[in-house]
This record gives sequence, structure tokens and C-alpha cells, in this order.
Amino acid sequence: MNNFGTRTISGFLLVGIIVGAISLGGLFFAITFALISGLALLEFHKLTNLSNQIHVNKTLSFVGGLLLFGCSYLFSSALAPLQVYSIYGLYVLLVFLTELFRKNANPINNWAYFILGQVLIALPFSTLPTILFADNHQAEPILLLSLFFTIWVNDTGAYLVGISVGKHRMFERVSPKKSWEGFFGGAVLALVSGYVFSLFIPSISLFHWFVFSEIIVVFGTFGDLLESLLKRTLAVKDSGDVIPGHGGFLDRFDSMLLAAPAALIYLLLIFN
Repeated sequence: MNNFGTRTISGFLLVGIIVGAISLGGLFFAITFALISGLALLEFHKLTNLSNQIHVNKTLSFVGGLLLFGCSYLFSSALAPLQVYSIYGLYVLLVFLTELFRKNANPINNWAYFILGQVLIALPFSTLPTILFADNHQAEPILLLSLFFTIWVNDTGAYLVGISVGKHRMFERVSPKKSWEGFFGGAVLALVSGYVFSLFIPSISLFHWFVFSEIIVVFGTFGDLLESLLKRTLAVKDSGDVIPGHGGFLDRFDSMLLAAPAALIYLLLIFN
């Protein structure tokens, strides 16, 4: 019960921070999600560096995540031209050059896992500003809130249905508790989320909201499984212990890693 109480309180606080950052926007949004992106990168490389063959500089990766998110925010909000991304590109080249001076035995491994962290963690987080400003560089918090609320609704539906009637496992080797019944339960509940958000932004048709919701369900589930595979491969339970009762930032944002880029692509197709 103590763990349940701790998990509930920290969960509500995290949701409050996310909703508050998106709703308030501006500098508060940028700082909040840039920091979460950087901290998730630190957790990722803490895990990958458990291998004796990998020694990624976590600080350099952390700064890279902040830079990529910052460039994305400046461009998406029309505060800077597309060329602002050249700052991040130059930084990545400089990170590569640092391996000349570190004298590690496997610089290629370090390069590969640095890039993997940037693609798997930093890039998905950097799509969040683009979703927020997807409608012609105008901030639309509901769009970004819909991403997170649909993920939470899906997780809730999948959990409730899974523990009630879940019998057929999806990927038992990776995540023994996930069931197909839970997956479809979350998918159905996500349609309700899509309907609710269609009332707030009627310019996007109900059909598109339904498709948008199911895209988040599918790619969110794969993102969750991807992180489970990483942890199972490295024989760890949680990516960290920053959030009491929930583990680390990777544990809480794993569904978003694939769902956000997929959702952004669909939104761009709609608006175009």
C-alpha cells in the first residue's frame, strides 16, 4: 500500500508537470522537456555503458539532447530558420572528434551508441515542439496534450483489460505481462480519447482523430516493447529511480519514443 501511495502521488505530480508545461508553453515548456530529454539520455547511456565495450560520454550526449530539442523548438516556433539545426550538426561532428583524444579501445562502439541515443531518445523528444506548432507555426497545446492523454488512456485500458481477461501473450520473451486482450482493450479506449479531442479541434475530422489515436496505440506499444527489450537484454528492472514507484524517465516515456514521430508524420500529412 505504501508503494501504491508513492506511485500514485509521483504519477500525479509527473502528469501535472507535463500538462502544465504544455499548457503554459514558451520557455517553461522548452526547459521542462529539454531536461527530460537529457535525463532520459543519461539513463540510456548508464544502461548501455554497463558493457565493457561501450564508454559513451554521458555529458556530451546530454548536451546533444538539449541542443537538438532547442533547435527544434526555435525552428518550430518560427524563432529561427531551418539553418539553426547546423549548430546541432556541428556539435555531433565535434563529439566524433573527441574520440581521437579519449584513447578508448572501441571508438566505433562509442560513436554508434552515441548516435543510437540521439536517434532513439533525443530525436523523438525533439518532435514534441513540432507537434505543438504543427498548425502553421501556431502553438496548439491540445494537439500535444492529445498525444500524451491517448498514451495514458491506452496504458490504462490495456492494464485493466489485461489483468481482467488477458490470456494470449503478445511478446512473452520481451514483456511477459502484455496480452493481446489488453492491447485491444487499450485501442478501444483510445477511440474514446480521439472522440473527446475531436470536440476541441473540430477542424480535424473525427475519422482523422480515430486514425491518429490508433497510430499512437500501435507505435506506443512498440516503443514500450522496445524499452522492455533493452532492459531485458541488460538484465535490469528499471532504467532509473528518479520517479518514486515508476522507475526512470525512460520507463515513463518509452511509449512516446515511437508514438511521437509517427503522430507527427500523420499530423503533417493532415495539415498539408
